[in-house]
Amino acid sequence: MLLTYIFLLSAVALGTASNIFAKEADGFTKLFPSFLSALTIILCMYCLSQVMKTISAGYTYATFAGLCIIATTVLGILRFNQWPNLYAFIGLIFIIIGVILVNLLGKN
Repeated sequence: MLLTYIFLLSAVALGTASNIFAKEADGFTKLFPSFLSALTIILCMYCLSQVMKTISAGYTYATFAGLCIIATTVLGILRFNQWPNLYAFIGLIFIIIGVILVNLLGKN
């Protein structure tokens, strides 16, 4: 089960990296960040497929998507100075609450 969560965290890291590289690829007009975006999303999907051997697809994707959104937002703030407004922050809090509820109270 530990390996499953290592794959899940790897998928989140790779998915987040893919999002950042996609931003840097400038509409896929820059070759190197475009290549890195494609590579990291392929590796991310491999990791997710490994997680789904143990955890249901719904729980896997809910957790992955929520954590990826939060991580991408944090990196967007740090790397691109893209600050969400108040309503976006409230939405992000709801995403965090949702991930916690799915994982702690949802039946798997």
